Amino acid sequence: MKAVASRVERIRRSEAAEPRRAVGPHQQARLRGALAPSEPTNPLRATYRLQLNRSFGFAEARALVPYLRELRISHLYLSPCLQARSDSAHGYDVVDPGRISDALGGERELRLLAQAGLPIILDIVPNHMGIGDENRWWRDPEARSRWFDLYPNGGYRRFFDIDDLAAIRQEREEVFEASHAKVLQLLREGVLDGLRIDHPDGLADPRGYLLRLRDRGVQRLWVEKILQPSEPLRSWPVTGTVGYEFLNESCALFVDRRAREPFTQLLAEVTGESRGFQQIALEAQLEQARGAFARDVERLRLAREHQASTLELALASLPVYRTYVNPAAGLVEDADVEAIAAARMPAELAKELLLQVRRQGSDELVTRFQQLSPAIMAKGVEDTAFYRHLRLLCLNEVGGDPERFGLCVESFHEANEERQRRFPEGLLSSQTHDTKRSGDARARLAALSWMPERWREQTLSWRRIGLTLRKGSEAPDRSEEYLLHQTLISVWPISAERLDAHLVKALREAKRNTSWAQPNEDWEQAVLAFTHALLASEELQSELNPFLSEIDRVGKSIALRQLLLKLTSPGVPDIYQGDELWLYSLVDPDNRRPVDWKLRARALRSLAAGGKPTVSTRKLHLIIETLALRQRRASAFAGGYEPIPAGPCTCAYLRGQEVLVIVQVAQGGDGEIEVPLSGRWRDVLSGVERRLDDERRIGALLDSDGLALLERVA
Repeated sequence: MKAVASRVERIRRSEAAEPRRAVGPHQQARLRGALAPSEPTNPLRATYRLQLNRSFGFAEARALVPYLRELRISHLYLSPCLQARSDSAHGYDVVDPGRISDALGGERELRLLAQAGLPIILDIVPNHMGIGDENRWWRDPEARSRWFDLYPNGGYRRFFDIDDLAAIRQEREEVFEASHAKVLQLLREGVLDGLRIDHPDGLADPRGYLLRLRDRGVQRLWVEKILQPSEPLRSWPVTGTVGYEFLNESCALFVDRRAREPFTQLLAEVTGESRGFQQIALEAQLEQARGAFARDVERLRLAREHQASTLELALASLPVYRTYVNPAAGLVEDADVEAIAAARMPAELAKELLLQVRRQGSDELVTRFQQLSPAIMAKGVEDTAFYRHLRLLCLNEVGGDPERFGLCVESFHEANEERQRRFPEGLLSSQTHDTKRSGDARARLAALSWMPERWREQTLSWRRIGLTLRKGSEAPDRSEEYLLHQTLISVWPISAERLDAHLVKALREAKRNTSWAQPNEDWEQAVLAFTHALLASEELQSELNPFLSEIDRVGKSIALRQLLLKLTSPGVPDIYQGDELWLYSLVDPDNRRPVDWKLRARALRSLAAGGKPTVSTRKLHLIIETLALRQRRASAFAGGYEPIPAGPCTCAYLRGQEVLVIVQVAQGGDGEIEVPLSGRWRDVLSGVERRLDDERRIGALLDSDGLALLERVA
């Protein structure tokens, strides 16, 4: 609750305060007017994210449009589609931004897709490009020096630590125009309806870049901005973020806060790790600053000759991904001052980063420091510390803070009210192509917090079984074994091939006994051999299956409740490919596996023909009915958000006085709706009508999954 309240207060202060360095009246007018939602030429109801590749391109996506329209999806949301490297598996390694991907079908097929019945939101990558001979700007030395962010002492700024993705200089007019000409043309011609901006934090001037897009007529813009729990999105000219804040809030809402201490004690007992997450994260970020990003730190040192150790610690200690000081405009906001102060860096460096001291090279230091800090946090936190701190893995998610063990209903309401007020068309996610686990997998892990003693008993029993299988090997270590236990809970049953691939990636991301830079294949193979032996144990299976049956039951209920919140909270729900049925997936590439579309089409036809939802199709049924409600009650979802007091175990709210949502978020307590709700209401999922004047007991309103969705009929 304190984190959300702090965020709200920061927003109020930032909106009330003048910038520390004034900007022109024309720019201030644009900033004030840019946050209003765009005119609904194509009204937003729900997006559906597709990961395109050479096996699933525009033609295959076009064949899905009738199915997605039956789901009541309003917009296709596509992964990058510009010309990428010939061997690209994802499209984020663009080599020619002036062409549509040949491997996906080319521009003709994209235009046919746009005419098939769903407007398109396209993911674009302004921060970097793939290098090599396929990229003519990279191939030509003169063009390379103009386009790419090169270092005087050799080398270039990369996307994170990936050597074959080089950062480009979008702050230069030539680069912006050439890299956006095709996308802007497609927007003008109505082929595209909006853009998702990948990694804006890598740009020299994110706000200026977004203003430039808005000035060129781009009305719908979502940014992949990773916010910390107490950090508000700046007043940028955007429609919203891609929804990681909602993902983490809706997950934490179902984590029992009373289980914090039992889980902390269990972590120490089974792994020997007693440090908090912040200490582990700082250690990991320092490793990144001193290792993978050492040459980038050296560039900062050369700009202003601060000691490398000072810069490393400052970068690792920043509490947010980056600040947004603008040297050209002389703009420093209160949030920048607070972030720099929280990092507790030496006063001389802090003053320089806040433009309080400006010498030769200071402006470059500020800009490059701000471009580097997001990479160090992403690689240090998301791709290292999240694999080392293992208290409860559902909290180890992009934009999440594992120290926030649970979220109260009041804080969830405050976050929703903020979304409604500031970014009512922001995306609401539960899974993306970058999440560590799918929403259904996280829901199972959240369910563990509802039964901490049972989980402790199982963990200790499985460790005892594991001891008999080690055969003198030290692999896996205690932390790796605990990660294995939680992984099995989250996605079992899983094939050996998928599990092996995930474990190797997790071990290397943790960077303790093996890593991507220095793989220890003997250790990795020993861990996999232990895993195979453990899963072959009859004793383990006799315990795993009954316990997992209970976890799966509770996890499915939690997942459905989270889904209802996503479908009805302020914002635009985003459904990841295949996630309309139960989907238990791990970090990429596991979450980018081919989807069984025929299975989903059959399930949809069955429900459309009047078939009753089964365990397998409950998610699909909830999506269909709720999106249909959003379609026929569009004014309600465009209207207000009113929290309804219902006690600490229940989240209830009204949308536009026409739709009532009730979700049980914790065990215990059959309370009542604490305010009168008169009139006749229809249960959207069952069709039953009732008068709420006569019934306010929450238990009587909820279905067997602990949720209720009602629409006013009189």
